Amino acid sequence: MATMYYESDADMSLLENKKIGIIGYGSQGHAHALNLKESGLDVQVGLYEGSSSKEKAEAEGLKVGLVAEVAEGTDVIMLLIPDHIQSEIYRESVLPHLLPGKTLMFAHGFNIHYDAIKPPESVDVSMVAPKAPGHRLREVFTRGSGVPGLLAVHQDPSGEAHARGLAYARGIGCTRAGVLDTTFKEETETDLFGEQAVLCGGVAELVKAAFDTLVDAGYQPESAYFECMHELKLIVDLFYQGGLEYMRYSVSDTAEYGDYTRGPRVIDDHVKENMSKILADIQDGSFAREWITENDEGRPTFNRLREENAGHAIENIGKELRGMMSFLKDAD
Repeated sequence: MATMYYESDADMSLLENKKIGIIGYGSQGHAHALNLKESGLDVQVGLYEGSSSKEKAEAEGLKVGLVAEVAEGTDVIMLLIPDHIQSEIYRESVLPHLLPGKTLMFAHGFNIHYDAIKPPESVDVSMVAPKAPGHRLREVFTRGSGVPGLLAVHQDPSGEAHARGLAYARGIGCTRAGVLDTTFKEETETDLFGEQAVLCGGVAELVKAAFDTLVDAGYQPESAYFECMHELKLIVDLFYQGGLEYMRYSVSDTAEYGDYTRGPRVIDDHVKENMSKILADIQDGSFAREWITENDEGRPTFNRLREENAGHAIENIGKELRGMMSFLKDAD
């Protein structure tokens, strides 16, 4: 059974006399910074020169400086900037200020696991990864709750990396829901696989293929949209609340029978074989090397695919239909 940690397991005194630097103020950055500040900790935000986020952070009462300034003046440095620019900013603005005894933290293990960032052996290196987007992390924190999180330690010269990471997790609210011990390897590989095979890649392709099948068969695009995309949230919400069993309890017997008998014909052994290949690319570093090269070359494939997918028929009909759904503005 995996080890889980909660509020009573975390000692906030380990961070009380520490200055915490949050590098980045995007989705995760703003949530971490504000949650830590409201937990009574000393927080600074590090941004690049001319960042549009500077005014937003200062308006929330946060101290803001350039990345190098914040890295130099803080004891715990959390990198919350995109994977593809993280290593460059680290080398230029963070590494020169990583003195012995400091802590370098991440919310995703990509750059450590694939050796794009190699910290000095004299600093603690840990990861606290909330399992929710930043806006959700912030939202539930303000309501007195939290989202689950993952905790991993890569280097621990101080002997306190795990305990300090747990205190950080409490500071952003994750121990309210539970924090799971993991490793940088496990978090990185399972996170990438989940995104590619299910959460983003798998679901997007499944939805598009189903939509195209109905439209090609002569059904109205509006009907195809409702059946293949719009109602997906209703099903996912049931998963979220009670797993597959609760979803099957909630739908009709006809739908449940179709689930059992037709689902395996769509997601068959060939799909599982392809998933295994995708996992292998993640495990051996092929995907990481491909993504790093893609960014180094100016993202030609990424930009082309983004444009092609934005023009898919389901996107066009979806925008029209969502524009008529006033209730979406009030959706959680």
